[in-house]
Amino acid sequence: MKAKDELLNLEGWALILGASSGFGAAASRALARAGLNILGVHLDRRATMPAVEQLKSEIEASGREAWFFNINAADEGKRQATLDDVLARFQEREKSKGSTPRIRVMLHSLAFGTLKPYFLPGAGEAELISKTNMDMTLDVMAHSLVYWAQDVLRRDLFTKPARIFAMTSSGSTSVWQGYGAVSAAKAALEAHIRQLAVELAPQGVTANALCAGVTDTPALRKIPGNEEMIVAASARNPYKRLTTPEDVANAMVALATPATSWINGNVIYVDGGEEIAG
Repeated sequence: MKAKDELLNLEGWALILGASSGFGAAASRALARAGLNILGVHLDRRATMPAVEQLKSEIEASGREAWFFNINAADEGKRQATLDDVLARFQEREKSKGSTPRIRVMLHSLAFGTLKPYFLPGAGEAELISKTNMDMTLDVMAHSLVYWAQDVLRRDLFTKPARIFAMTSSGSTSVWQGYGAVSAAKAALEAHIRQLAVELAPQGVTANALCAGVTDTPALRKIPGNEEMIVAASARNPYKRLTTPEDVANAMVALATPATSWINGNVIYVDGGEEIAG
């Protein structure tokens, strides 16, 4: 009976990068319901903070703890300070309760990049992507995954088994207007996942990318032509609807269980069959 319970319930903490909206917020709610406390990393201004406070309240209402950090996740100093804070709190918890808190799930769901074309006839220099734009997009949406994983490992904050998930998109292999830098970031993100999967397997940590179908999130609404994408995806999907953040969050909960320890290094489509129907 105990083994069965362990498959159904999760224990420990989830580190959610990009926790305040979209996939990150849905994952925070779903993982909290499944038993995990939430470490939420987000970047919000005063106008959107009420939504963050509401999310924290929902997590706490499910009986879990919610520690949220309003920082730029791509800032090295902020990353180090945040994880040092988490480590110190975990060590205090260990002293007071005798248990050792650890991170069971890490989700990378950072959606902040430049949506500019590489070339456009008649366009001025400011309208085209620059080196600064490209470097920032790749750093935030791809390379930061590696740096967070490294620093969590250096502090021995992962439990065994542990799961790393990263949100990719079909844009990693497709061309959309203005999506070039983000497409490059998603392709790099998938490459980082493969490398982490191989290198971290001996540590008891798996790494997989999750590719959602077209989902109506704040990030999607910033992509040029998003209205046409929504209409086309709704028609193409076998279920005749868009993917929701909750669809992806529920899949993540299932993939976080011990039963999925042999699923490693993949791009897993969570789209109701949208990709194959295209």
